[in-house]
Amino acid sequence: MSMATVIERPESNEYSSYYGDYVNRVPDGDVLELLAAQADELDELLGGLSDAQARFSFAPGEWSIKEVVGHIVDAERTFAYRVFAFSRGTAGELPSMEQDDCVREAHFDEWDLPEMLEELRLLRQANLIAFLHITPEASLRQGVASGIEVSVRALIYILAGHFQYHIDDLTEKYLPGLAA
Repeated sequence: MSMATVIERPESNEYSSYYGDYVNRVPDGDVLELLAAQADELDELLGGLSDAQARFSFAPGEWSIKEVVGHIVDAERTFAYRVFAFSRGTAGELPSMEQDDCVREAHFDEWDLPEMLEELRLLRQANLIAFLHITPEASLRQGVASGIEVSVRALIYILAGHFQYHIDDLTEKYLPGLAA
Protein backbone atom coordinates (compact mmCIF):
# COMPACT_ATOMS: atom_id res chain seq x y z
CA MET A 1 0.00 0.00 0.00
CA SER A 2 1.51 3.28 -1.09
CA MET A 3 1.71 5.95 1.61
CA ALA A 4 2.36 8.93 -0.66
CA THR A 5 -0.52 10.98 0.74
CA VAL A 6 0.21 13.09 3.79
CA ILE A 7 -2.59 14.08 6.13
CA GLU A 8 -1.39 17.13 8.04
CA ARG A 9 -2.06 17.47 11.77
CA PRO A 10 -5.25 19.50 12.29
CA GLU A 11 -5.27 22.88 13.95
CA SER A 12 -7.05 23.03 17.30
CA ASN A 13 -9.92 25.03 15.76
CA GLU A 14 -10.76 22.09 13.45
CA TYR A 15 -12.24 19.95 16.23
CA SER A 16 -13.92 20.30 19.60
CA SER A 17 -11.86 20.24 22.78
CA TYR A 18 -13.81 17.03 23.55
CA TYR A 19 -11.58 15.31 20.97
CA GLY A 20 -8.35 17.01 22.03
CA ASP A 21 -7.04 14.03 23.99
CA TYR A 22 -7.44 11.76 20.98
CA VAL A 23 -5.66 14.16 18.62
CA ASN A 24 -2.88 14.66 21.17
CA ARG A 25 -2.32 10.88 21.44
CA VAL A 26 -1.17 10.81 17.81
CA PRO A 27 2.60 11.20 17.73
CA ASP A 28 4.34 13.43 15.22
CA GLY A 29 4.89 11.73 11.91
CA ASP A 30 2.66 10.09 9.35
CA VAL A 31 -0.79 9.41 10.79
CA LEU A 32 -1.50 6.95 7.97
CA GLU A 33 1.49 4.83 9.01
CA LEU A 34 0.17 4.79 12.57
CA LEU A 35 -3.27 3.76 11.31
CA ALA A 36 -1.67 0.98 9.24
CA ALA A 37 0.10 -0.44 12.30
CA GLN A 38 -2.70 -0.26 14.86
CA ALA A 39 -4.75 -3.30 13.81
CA ASP A 40 -1.64 -5.48 13.96
CA GLU A 41 -0.79 -4.05 17.38
CA LEU A 42 -4.25 -4.88 18.71
CA ASP A 43 -4.10 -8.36 17.19
CA GLU A 44 -0.73 -9.00 18.87
CA LEU A 45 -2.12 -7.73 22.16
CA LEU A 46 -5.35 -9.76 22.16
CA GLY A 47 -5.05 -12.46 19.50
CA GLY A 48 -4.02 -15.20 21.91
CA LEU A 49 -6.80 -14.68 24.47
CA SER A 50 -9.28 -17.42 25.21
CA ASP A 51 -12.99 -16.67 25.01
CA ALA A 52 -13.20 -16.50 28.81
CA GLN A 53 -10.27 -14.08 28.94
CA ALA A 54 -11.83 -11.91 26.22
CA ARG A 55 -14.96 -11.56 28.38
CA PHE A 56 -12.86 -10.10 31.23
CA SER A 57 -13.67 -6.68 32.61
CA PHE A 58 -11.33 -4.96 35.05
CA ALA A 59 -14.19 -3.61 37.20
CA PRO A 60 -17.95 -3.97 37.60
CA GLY A 61 -19.84 -1.85 35.08
CA GLU A 62 -16.86 -1.59 32.72
CA TRP A 63 -16.89 -3.11 29.26
CA SER A 64 -15.33 -6.50 28.65
CA ILE A 65 -12.35 -6.85 26.33
CA LYS A 66 -14.70 -8.07 23.57
CA GLU A 67 -16.96 -5.08 24.14
CA VAL A 68 -13.97 -2.73 23.85
CA VAL A 69 -12.98 -4.38 20.56
CA GLY A 70 -16.56 -4.19 19.31
CA HIS A 71 -16.67 -0.52 20.23
CA ILE A 72 -13.44 0.07 18.31
CA VAL A 73 -15.04 -1.60 15.26
CA ASP A 74 -18.14 0.58 15.63
CA ALA A 75 -16.00 3.72 15.95
CA GLU A 76 -13.96 2.70 12.90
CA ARG A 77 -17.14 2.57 10.84
CA THR A 78 -18.55 5.77 12.28
CA PHE A 79 -15.45 7.95 11.93
CA ALA A 80 -14.66 6.55 8.48
CA TYR A 81 -18.16 7.35 7.25
CA ARG A 82 -17.78 10.89 8.54
CA VAL A 83 -14.44 11.20 6.71
CA PHE A 84 -16.09 9.89 3.53
CA ALA A 85 -19.11 12.18 3.77
CA PHE A 86 -17.23 15.37 4.62
CA SER A 87 -14.35 14.77 2.18
CA ARG A 88 -16.92 14.35 -0.60
CA GLY A 89 -18.65 17.58 0.37
CA THR A 90 -21.82 15.96 1.66
CA ALA A 91 -24.08 18.55 3.23
CA GLY A 92 -26.10 18.05 6.35
CA GLU A 93 -25.41 17.08 9.92
CA LEU A 94 -24.51 13.49 10.74
CA PRO A 95 -25.94 11.84 13.86
CA SER A 96 -24.01 10.86 16.93
CA MET A 97 -23.18 7.31 17.90
CA GLU A 98 -24.29 6.49 21.42
CA GLN A 99 -21.46 4.14 22.33
CA ASP A 100 -23.06 2.54 25.38
CA ASP A 101 -26.28 1.84 23.48
CA CYS A 102 -24.34 0.34 20.56
CA VAL A 103 -22.25 -1.90 22.82
CA ARG A 104 -25.31 -3.04 24.78
CA GLU A 105 -27.35 -3.82 21.66
CA ALA A 106 -24.54 -5.64 19.85
CA HIS A 107 -23.99 -8.33 22.54
CA PHE A 108 -20.28 -8.41 21.69
CA ASP A 109 -19.50 -10.98 24.39
CA GLU A 110 -21.33 -13.52 22.22
CA TRP A 111 -19.08 -12.76 19.23
CA ASP A 112 -15.87 -14.55 18.27
CA LEU A 113 -12.83 -12.39 19.16
CA PRO A 114 -10.62 -13.57 16.26
CA GLU A 115 -13.46 -12.75 13.86
CA MET A 116 -13.84 -9.30 15.41
CA LEU A 117 -10.12 -8.62 15.07
CA GLU A 118 -10.23 -9.72 11.41
CA GLU A 119 -13.23 -7.48 10.76
CA LEU A 120 -11.34 -4.57 12.24
CA ARG A 121 -8.26 -5.36 10.14
CA LEU A 122 -10.35 -5.43 6.95
CA LEU A 123 -12.18 -2.21 7.80
CA ARG A 124 -8.89 -0.47 8.54
CA GLN A 125 -7.35 -1.66 5.26
CA ALA A 126 -10.33 -0.40 3.29
CA ASN A 127 -10.29 2.92 5.15
CA LEU A 128 -6.58 3.40 4.54
CA ILE A 129 -7.09 2.92 0.82
CA ALA A 130 -9.81 5.57 0.89
CA PHE A 131 -7.73 7.94 3.04
CA LEU A 132 -4.83 7.70 0.58
CA HIS A 133 -7.01 9.44 -2.00
CA ILE A 134 -8.01 12.40 0.12
CA THR A 135 -6.54 15.54 -1.38
CA PRO A 136 -5.06 18.26 0.82
CA GLU A 137 -8.05 20.44 -0.11
CA ALA A 138 -10.55 17.74 0.83
CA SER A 139 -8.75 17.15 4.14
CA LEU A 140 -9.65 20.70 5.17
CA ARG A 141 -13.37 20.30 4.48
CA GLN A 142 -15.60 20.41 7.50
CA GLY A 143 -18.94 19.02 8.51
CA VAL A 144 -21.07 18.59 11.60
CA ALA A 145 -21.35 15.29 13.43
CA SER A 146 -22.80 14.84 16.91
CA GLY A 147 -23.48 18.57 16.88
CA ILE A 148 -19.76 19.32 16.56
CA GLU A 149 -18.03 20.91 13.57
CA VAL A 150 -14.94 18.95 12.58
CA SER A 151 -12.54 18.74 9.64
CA VAL A 152 -11.73 15.64 7.63
CA ARG A 153 -8.12 15.59 8.76
CA ALA A 154 -9.18 16.04 12.38
CA LEU A 155 -11.46 13.01 12.02
CA ILE A 156 -8.55 10.92 10.77
CA TYR A 157 -6.45 12.00 13.76
CA ILE A 158 -9.38 11.39 16.11
CA LEU A 159 -9.78 7.88 14.67
CA ALA A 160 -6.09 7.12 15.25
CA GLY A 161 -6.09 8.65 18.73
CA HIS A 162 -9.29 6.90 19.76
CA PHE A 163 -7.81 3.56 18.73
CA GLN A 164 -4.60 4.38 20.61
CA TYR A 165 -6.60 5.33 23.70
CA HIS A 166 -8.18 1.88 23.75
CA ILE A 167 -4.87 0.08 23.13
CA ASP A 168 -3.42 1.99 26.09
CA ASP A 169 -6.50 1.26 28.22
CA LEU A 170 -6.38 -2.45 27.41
CA THR A 171 -2.65 -2.56 28.19
CA GLU A 172 -2.89 -0.61 31.43
CA LYS A 173 -6.22 -1.75 32.93
CA TYR A 174 -7.36 -4.99 31.33
CA LEU A 175 -4.36 -7.18 30.62
CA PRO A 176 -2.74 -6.77 34.08
CA GLY A 177 -6.02 -8.05 35.58
CA LEU A 178 -5.83 -11.19 33.47
CA ALA A 179 -2.39 -11.97 34.88
CA ALA A 180 -3.60 -11.67 38.49
